[in-house]
Amino acid sequence: MSASAVTLAPVTTTLTTPGAARVDDETRRAGLRRMRTVATGLLVVMAVIYVLTHGRDGAWGFVNAAAEAGMVGAIADWFAVVALFRHPLGLPIPHTALVRRRKDDLGDSLEQFVTENFLTPDVMREKYLDAGVVLRLGEWVGRPENADRVVSEAVPFIVRAVERIDEDELRTLIDDVLLPRVKKEPLSPMAGHLLERIVEEGSHRGLVDLVARELHAWLALHEDEVQQIVRSRAPSWAPTWVNDQVTRRVYQEVLRWARDVKDDQHHNVRAALDSYLTNLASDLQHDPRSMAGFEALKERLLDHPEVSATGVRLGETLRSSLLDALTDPEGHLRTRMSGALSGFGQRIVEDAALRERLDSWTADLVVSLVERYGPEITSVISGTIRRWDAREASDKIELHVGRDLQFIRLNGTVVGALVGLVIHSVSLIL
Repeated sequence: MSASAVTLAPVTTTLTTPGAARVDDETRRAGLRRMRTVATGLLVVMAVIYVLTHGRDGAWGFVNAAAEAGMVGAIADWFAVVALFRHPLGLPIPHTALVRRRKDDLGDSLEQFVTENFLTPDVMREKYLDAGVVLRLGEWVGRPENADRVVSEAVPFIVRAVERIDEDELRTLIDDVLLPRVKKEPLSPMAGHLLERIVEEGSHRGLVDLVARELHAWLALHEDEVQQIVRSRAPSWAPTWVNDQVTRRVYQEVLRWARDVKDDQHHNVRAALDSYLTNLASDLQHDPRSMAGFEALKERLLDHPEVSATGVRLGETLRSSLLDALTDPEGHLRTRMSGALSGFGQRIVEDAALRERLDSWTADLVVSLVERYGPEITSVISGTIRRWDAREASDKIELHVGRDLQFIRLNGTVVGALVGLVIHSVSLIL
């Protein structure tokens, strides 16, 4: 194949551009036949001109020389194009039918080319960030109708997964996985640390306030019951009016004490409770005796048969409630899911710092996946080509690029004719 022919080959392509219709094999085959006919027809024209002008002098000599060189160029480039896919004229000439013989090497080279030039961490990161995937996803999912669509598409899969969890699987999960794991894991240090953080942050004070309010309210509403309890403990030998006076006084003091605990955030009872919880948190983390007692209590609780049964009932209740909520299109759960998803998408669009972090995290994930699975992905290329029959592979490749290669034959004919004119002219001058 002449260098000049390759250089002057018109720039054509059979690749489909975005938005263009895909070309089927039958259309490609018709285009290949048409271009073969044109290239062969030009060769025949050159041969006819050569025969008609053979032996003539003058200007016809230039035409004859051009036709002769054009035939040489056309035949040479025909041989080069055909030699890529098959043996010319069926003759087993060395270094012909290259695609059939080097099919596997072609697949390996193509795999290596894709790996080294496309599936590299730097290229994938750059292309991923340039695509603005996170921003586009945020804009799309930020629209409520799209968020509803995502939830609607995801719910059937979630429902199917939840429905597969039956009572036996729950019991197996609790008895064989959760309970043995909890028994084996020492929880005392964790509980002590959690209690310590709760006391430091004052998270328990809301519960203390609730208990104090309820206690004061109960005492205020149940004066007769409280006095009856106190009176029942009074000595029988004391006069009744004395017991009544003492009972009323005790009730008033208890009620005043409960009111003080409720209203005074710095009451000594609250301080004593904080001190007790602080000491308990420290003991659960550092005192061997307290730690052993906590673990023993944990094991006794977990060994109780009702623990497993209660866990299964809770799991079944949660499962049933979740299924009911998911299957209701207008339910609170699905509405909250859609709202949360849409709100997150809008936040991605509006919060540049969040978007930048998500871009970085997802880009790292893409790069990690490429580094881990890139060779397996590209191996599909060589593996697929290796499974192809050599003749079938050659025909497939020729079907896709053969039409363009026929322009090489056309160029070879034209360039050969021009070179023939030049050579004939130089011969006459010499």
